[in-house]
Amino acid sequence: MKYKAIIANKERQAEVITKELRPLQAGEALLNMECCGVCHTDLHVKNADFGDKAGVTLGHEGIGVVEEVAEGVTSLKVGDRASIAWFFEGCGTCEYCTTGRETLCRSVKNAGYTVDGGMAEKAIVTADYAVKVPDGLSSDAASSITCAGVTTYKAIKVTNIRPGQWIVISGMGGLGNLALQYAKNVFNAKVIAVDINDKQLEFAKELGADMIINPLNDNVGEVIQEKIGGAHAAVITAVAKSAFNDAVDAVRAGARVVAVGLPTESMDLSIPRLVLDGIEVIGSLVGTREDLREAFHFGAEGLVVPKCQSRHMDEINDIFKEMEDGKFTGRMVIEFNK
Repeated sequence: MKYKAIIANKERQAEVITKELRPLQAGEALLNMECCGVCHTDLHVKNADFGDKAGVTLGHEGIGVVEEVAEGVTSLKVGDRASIAWFFEGCGTCEYCTTGRETLCRSVKNAGYTVDGGMAEKAIVTADYAVKVPDGLSSDAASSITCAGVTTYKAIKVTNIRPGQWIVISGMGGLGNLALQYAKNVFNAKVIAVDINDKQLEFAKELGADMIINPLNDNVGEVIQEKIGGAHAAVITAVAKSAFNDAVDAVRAGARVVAVGLPTESMDLSIPRLVLDGIEVIGSLVGTREDLREAFHFGAEGLVVPKCQSRHMDEINDIFKEMEDGKFTGRMVIEFNK
């Protein structure tokens, strides 16, 4: 069987090609893909920023309907909707996989990077690692939660934020607007939205941000320290070094700063400040299968509503260009039934 897929090519462009579907192996399931979101990481893979991945099917925000299951599959059945996430598969036996930290597995496989991902009409998944999408959650919304949603949900979880406490969310793009919704509507936190784009900040205000700050106009740390005595936590989805430094300046003693964005530069950290104020700076990498089940659940309850725009797979290079130019808010989602 032949199917269309979006790959990264040698010219560092995305290209729609025809692939031949291989037979299923034990433990796998075949998905008839409904949609797949486009993430900034896909842009990095296409541009070979993480190494040459020419030929791999892009995408790790995929949602599809199970068309066939192979021998030994009990976690999925034909007709289920299931996800294709960045965390495609772990070894299942290492210290990370067996202690609830499976995304840190040293033998991890990543969809759209080390294995074929979800930007295709058909996709094969390891059934036990594909999370079922609950009723009440649309496929396009689920696609955004599969990456941006679960990544930010997990990051907020590890801040240890409590209801009524203040959290800084830096970067109000595709990740940040979902982080804001999880922080407000699931964790009942007070949210300070930070971004250099006033349009993004207005969108954040519409989503319920309690305070908005543009670093081009105000000193983030000074404003937050003056108004509330410092935030209890911070999550940085932005990719500028300055955002990380501002977040550390903005928090109070005992706070936890969680890094999600991936700038190429290093942070400037005052070690005496970290030691004397007991500030923790940690990284958070996507989410586990259980994190994704939880993130899906809150989406199905209507507590988190991704802003999505449907596109056709032939528009993929236009989408990447718009992404580079910062021309849209929310998430672009490729629909395969269009």
